[in-house]
Amino acid sequence: MRLLPLIAVLGLTACSPAQHAQVSKSYTDAASTGLGLPAMQNFGSVATSAAMRPNAEIARDFLDLEFRMESGRAIPSFSRFEGPITVRLTGDVPPTATTEMSRLISRFRTEAGLPVSFAQPADNASITVEFQPRAQMARVVPMAACFVVPRVQSWAEYKAERNGPKVDWTTMTKREHVAIFVPSDAAPQEIRDCLNEETAQAMGPLNDLYHLPDSVFNDDNFNSVLTGFDMLMLRMHYAPALRNGMNEAEAAKHVPALLAQMNPRGAGGVPDIKSIAPRSWVAAVEGAFGPRGGNAARLRAAEMMRSIAMAQGWHDGRLAFSNYAVGRSLASTDPAQAVAALSEAGRIYRSIPGAQVHVAHVDMQLAAIALAAGQSDQAIAFADRAIPVVKRAENASMLATLMLIKAEALENEGRAAEARSLRLDSLGWARYGFGSERQVRARMAEIANLGSRGRRG
Repeated sequence: MRLLPLIAVLGLTACSPAQHAQVSKSYTDAASTGLGLPAMQNFGSVATSAAMRPNAEIARDFLDLEFRMESGRAIPSFSRFEGPITVRLTGDVPPTATTEMSRLISRFRTEAGLPVSFAQPADNASITVEFQPRAQMARVVPMAACFVVPRVQSWAEYKAERNGPKVDWTTMTKREHVAIFVPSDAAPQEIRDCLNEETAQAMGPLNDLYHLPDSVFNDDNFNSVLTGFDMLMLRMHYAPALRNGMNEAEAAKHVPALLAQMNPRGAGGVPDIKSIAPRSWVAAVEGAFGPRGGNAARLRAAEMMRSIAMAQGWHDGRLAFSNYAVGRSLASTDPAQAVAALSEAGRIYRSIPGAQVHVAHVDMQLAAIALAAGQSDQAIAFADRAIPVVKRAENASMLATLMLIKAEALENEGRAAEARSLRLDSLGWARYGFGSERQVRARMAEIANLGSRGRRG
């Protein structure tokens, strides 16, 4: 299950006033009936890097991903598809979905060596991706942006079976039919992100681990497209040495040899074996980033995240994420303390291999705070540092946000022509990242308000 994408695209709301200002004085004349948005931008080939951690550490991660659910329940038996894997898109399929799935299937075939293809019209598909309106999905699973279910092939079948044993992953010993449910009215980037994570989990590991810095199998949602680590997990999942019905101990006997063969660069090194986060910390994460409650409640949950992380003795990404949550929650009420917490998050993330995109998320928050404080030069510096990382990570919503922050900072420095050019360039990415014109306008208004605060400050 991919959680609602609150982290990447709503983090700035804590440090901006109500969104009633003009979208942008530099662009409101573009069209009398709308923004006159340019063509949607999209990304080229994915530039993934190989897993960068010791194999002994990756081995533990593989087993934790394979033999545990996100809820903490144990999965007694290994399961996967046998033979070719076919995919079908059904329901109200958005215009970009077929292209995104084609691109993803190509990656599965070339990077993970998996026999994945689109299903023929007359065939039953291994994986059915059904698109439903977000409101209808939210009535059933409120916290999920999208999710994957075994042994069903339609939304109607899932609703009929959702409280029964048929859709219980822990009873699986072989995968034959799996359904993925994705909101049909989501932004193109959210659709792509859902297809990446849920299709990978439909075929492979089912768990998400908050301590993984280099994976989409992490509910912090910082990585949005499948990484080199994720493709390694899928290659291992379909290795001939493993078979349906194996228990964890049986699978564990094969994992070191598989990693030595598939990831020789991971030989040696000092592994940092991490325990799975307790449910109390996961509940605090959900409180800090979930849609319920106000900013005060989110701050309390974020401080609980940090307290638990420190009590656990963590020094990894989970402590960084806890500081990130605290800083994000303090941005509107105590910018100085927010900067301190975010800076500590950035310090930890910079020490973790593969966590560059996490640092970019921190830099985006710091850039927004600097813009609101009238520190235009610092806002530009943070944006310039993050933009190349975000492009490589294919996060269009973050890219557009950073470009808009930089444009406002340039405007405040009297560089109006540069600001207008950058703002226009951002809009193609904003269309992909945010979707509707209304959402693009809201993000532009939010950042324009930050710039106004900086000018008044």
